[in-house]
Amino acid sequence: MPLILSEEQTMLRDSARDFLAEQAPVKQLRALRDSRDADGFSRPLWQRFAEMGYSGVLVPEALGGLGLGHVEAGVVMEQIGHQLCASPLLASGIVAATALRQAGSEAQQTAWLPKIARGEVIATLAVDESAKHRPQALTTTARAEGGGWLLDGAKTLVLDGHVAQLLIVAARVGDSGTGLFLVDPAAPGVTVERSVMVDAHNAARVRLQSVTLQAEALLGTPETGAAALAATLDAGRCAVAAELIGLADEVFERTVDYIKQRKQFGKTIGEFQVLQHRAAMLYSELEISRAALIKAQQALDAEPSAAANAVAVAKARACRSANTAVQEAVQMHGGMGMTDEFEIGFFMKRARVLQELWGDANFHLDALAQRRGY
Repeated sequence: MPLILSEEQTMLRDSARDFLAEQAPVKQLRALRDSRDADGFSRPLWQRFAEMGYSGVLVPEALGGLGLGHVEAGVVMEQIGHQLCASPLLASGIVAATALRQAGSEAQQTAWLPKIARGEVIATLAVDESAKHRPQALTTTARAEGGGWLLDGAKTLVLDGHVAQLLIVAARVGDSGTGLFLVDPAAPGVTVERSVMVDAHNAARVRLQSVTLQAEALLGTPETGAAALAATLDAGRCAVAAELIGLADEVFERTVDYIKQRKQFGKTIGEFQVLQHRAAMLYSELEISRAALIKAQQALDAEPSAAANAVAVAKARACRSANTAVQEAVQMHGGMGMTDEFEIGFFMKRARVLQELWGDANFHLDALAQRRGY
């Protein structure tokens, strides 16, 4: 398939770009940070997201969503990266929606996906348990008891967990099973603590102490849970990679604009060949990463179980490209690139968090090497 957007996907990109530039510029994130907003995102804006259909981009049309794929979800996430918009779209509309689509029964999907699409419910995945992403080493446990389940464990970096009405908790079942469980954050034994991250976005720590669940809280079965979790994480990784590419694009555009205006020794600094070379190299890097991303998104839409390698390449490249972009931006802007008054620092901090989210470049390169027999 061509590694470019179709006409319809381009129209969606332009719509999301205009909407976010008007409704959620970077200065809104600064205002949320400085006001210490309790939610950490704008609820009126989130409702407008739902009205535009973005919150249901991966929800089937029959359940009230747009019924689109990961390429289209990535198109919206790229524009979120341009504006650093604080939104539950990643956690709820992409990752949680994918978990329900992958493993949920018809009843579970009917109960939750329409509410996610309408923005009435914020759902999120709780998987990580330490500073590094290790989904194969879950210590949270679920054991069968009284016809239901009993959960014990703790999770960290749960995106938008402090405002979620539904937690999808990954837990170890027995010696080799993996379960995805629908958990009410207000249930007895569940403790949620908000953690404001360095990039002024939101996450939470979740503790589960003898949490009692009904049998129907399990998505799928313990035998199919690992595959469903892998596909869900890959959807999230692709979306994060898209946000990283959008973020890097915005930083690149701002930097090029700056070096065309900043004068030194009677010339604009963009006339200096060394900066031209660095800008050209960064542009090429971003284009290659964008192609890798679209390939991964297309693979996810075609067959999620066969997309792991393409997703690993896309996430690893996006991490490194975004890191290069923000570092070059700070260098080319000089001293003011590091000041809080200037917005480049917001992009650098967001890039750093996204690089760690669901596996950094080293994690994915190692996973790719192992799957290829190294």
